[in-house]
Amino acid sequence: MKIILAILISFVLAFILGRFTVPALRALKAGQSIREIGPNWHRSKAGTPTMGGVIFIFPMVLSLLLSIPQLIAGDLTLVYLLLFTLIFGAIGFLDDFVKVKFKRNLGLTALQKFLLQLAAAGCFLALLRFNGNLTGDLYIPFVNVTLHMNWIVYLIFAMFVIVGCVNAVNLTDGVDGLATGVTIPVMVFFIVACIAAKNDTLALFPAVLLGGLAGFLCYNFHPAKVFMGDTGSLFLGAAVSAMAFALDMPLILIFVGIIYIIETLSVILQTGYFKLTHGKRIFKMSPIHHHFEMCGWSEVKIFTIFTAITVVFCVLAYLGIMNR
Repeated sequence: MKIILAILISFVLAFILGRFTVPALRALKAGQSIREIGPNWHRSKAGTPTMGGVIFIFPMVLSLLLSIPQLIAGDLTLVYLLLFTLIFGAIGFLDDFVKVKFKRNLGLTALQKFLLQLAAAGCFLALLRFNGNLTGDLYIPFVNVTLHMNWIVYLIFAMFVIVGCVNAVNLTDGVDGLATGVTIPVMVFFIVACIAAKNDTLALFPAVLLGGLAGFLCYNFHPAKVFMGDTGSLFLGAAVSAMAFALDMPLILIFVGIIYIIETLSVILQTGYFKLTHGKRIFKMSPIHHHFEMCGWSEVKIFTIFTAITVVFCVLAYLGIMNR
């Protein structure tokens, strides 16, 4: 009941906040610049307000403060999760601000973002380890096998997994509502996984994010009235990866994050093949959602199919951890 209430509170707060935030961002001329190399029809989206991630971030934070007395009583896991995701949201906000301020599509440099993200990931993992959430062992779903790893090796591996996940979610945010829709079933999975692990308190974290995303989707669904920007996508990537590590099963990201992975692989394959063949392409455009757009798929169709695929793989992921 507490989890359902948290979802509803976050949803209502996000929906209400969106009513004021969208026109406010428009008035501030916080419009998105569209990449010159993107699909031609995306140019009509130029000027659509960005930094809309605040619409689900603020309600999430407020819902946690209202719903979880443990935040005050000393549940450090939730504190770490919240601070970690907010740091990534702040990195994204800074990136968005640079884009809006200087009217260009590229904000912070790739190296600047990478180093900031890597440092935040390392601190977060160390805190989880200190708090007793992270064993440093690698649990393999389905086969119910755990690989014992050296902590330093595990830490380096985990840092790159987090940074990779965050940027994979960022790549997925390229079609109206896509990153939002794909992440909603991922949060449902984490709620169920937390409940199965008898950790209802931790379940409140994905619950309030689920509610906030549902409220945000009312404004982000095609045709989008607002984009989440890097503010939202980096926050979401941090939340997805943080939950996997808080539950001490990072490999579950392979299943629940299947769309994020496919999006990232499409970019890697496209770039690598382009360089090796001196100009040839595998896809009409990458990330892969743009390829399907070029093939004639509507943004709504891409949203629906990619979200449905995520739902299926989230169900498989749950089956994979049932015997843990």
